[in-house]
Amino acid sequence: MSANSALRRAGAVTALTAASVLLAAGVASAHVTVHPESYAKGATDGVLTFRVPNEEDTASTTKVQVFLPTDHPVLGVLVSPRDGWTAKVTTTKLKTPVKTDDGTITEAASEITWTGGKIGAGQFEDFDVAFGQLPEDTGRLTFKTLQTYSDGKVVRWIEEAADGAEEPENPAPTLELTAGGGDTAPTAPTKSSAKATPAAAADTSDSTARGLGIAGLIVGVLGLAAATFAFVRTRGARS
Repeated sequence: MSANSALRRAGAVTALTAASVLLAAGVASAHVTVHPESYAKGATDGVLTFRVPNEEDTASTTKVQVFLPTDHPVLGVLVSPRDGWTAKVTTTKLKTPVKTDDGTITEAASEITWTGGKIGAGQFEDFDVAFGQLPEDTGRLTFKTLQTYSDGKVVRWIEEAADGAEEPENPAPTLELTAGGGDTAPTAPTKSSAKATPAAAADTSDSTARGLGIAGLIVGVLGLAAATFAFVRTRGARS
């Protein structure tokens, strides 16, 4: 094999690998998420933000349904108004009532549905939900979500990842509940522009970690290409 042929092949492999890494990162970031990613168990008077990016190039998101767990209920749910959207909160009777300082709670929100608005291609929307109290008897809350598009397509963000396993294709928004005082709640994220790209919709820490990982992979690939070039050049000089 000539030095030029080897160099061209190394360059092609480098470009293909880098493109694959970047494409995979873009796909991974475009799913429905909840922010912040964690709260203290039993936290009170906080806000959860459900971030919904639009993945389609030819259709708009016209309906979002978030299902709240009722085995570990979120108490005192209130929905923040969102321009262009109408929110409907559905409640259900709890199998096991929850005792609080204010009395026994027998009903809690089980579903929130937003309709009437539109999330266009390359855009996302933040939906804010205030709560009175989070449960104390679990370490994780999963909010299964359905995203409906103007062409009738429904994306089901309902898959739960097992501990230590890779993220599923359609992961459900998940909130980790950590040990700690229930009176202190993280500050709610600042509302972002709805015209940002889906990549910007990912959580900042996730994006930073993903960016560092991608950079490391690309540097490694480029380093491999450089080593291949040096080897081929040296071999050509000796022949």
